[in-house]
Amino acid sequence: MLRFALFFAGLLSMTPALAQKADVYADRGGAIRGYDPVGYFTAGRPVKGSPQFSHQWRGATWHFASAENRDRFAAAPEKFAPQYGGYCAYGVSRNKLVEIDVDAFQIIDRRLILQYNKGVRNDFNKDQKGNLEKAEKNWTGLVEKRSFYMPWKLRAGSIPESLPWLLDTAPPPLEKLTGRSA
Repeated sequence: MLRFALFFAGLLSMTPALAQKADVYADRGGAIRGYDPVGYFTAGRPVKGSPQFSHQWRGATWHFASAENRDRFAAAPEKFAPQYGGYCAYGVSRNKLVEIDVDAFQIIDRRLILQYNKGVRNDFNKDQKGNLEKAEKNWTGLVEKRSFYMPWKLRAGSIPESLPWLLDTAPPPLEKLTGRSA
């Protein structure tokens, strides 16, 4: 029981600091897997960023291919940052936070949209307008839900394989935390 109490207290103590990062998709490479968001607009393709040219924004580290791109982003992050925090737009339209493939992108109305893969991007585009409307409607609620329920699930690979229930969006059942049924 003491282990459970210490584990739970540890999770609660992390909540305020970690919850702030929930609205940006980041892994060990940084926001949007370490790719330069400005590069999608200037080069028309994914461009790998460098830790040498980094910028902190919305609780995540963003990497850029050049100091010029970093400075452009810092001056107007909303202009270059991907929609829906860099999560898969189709996933957001389905009320889910899903990782992305940096090659599955498109620019729609001067907004960077990322997807899980190119097949999902094709599915998204079958009803692009409707899916964008659904994603806009779902986005705020997803961020709030994630910040409340899953503050520890911020980086890919941060969940131990022995704790797969942490991948759920709802709080875990008591028996998963204690090893005993209620």
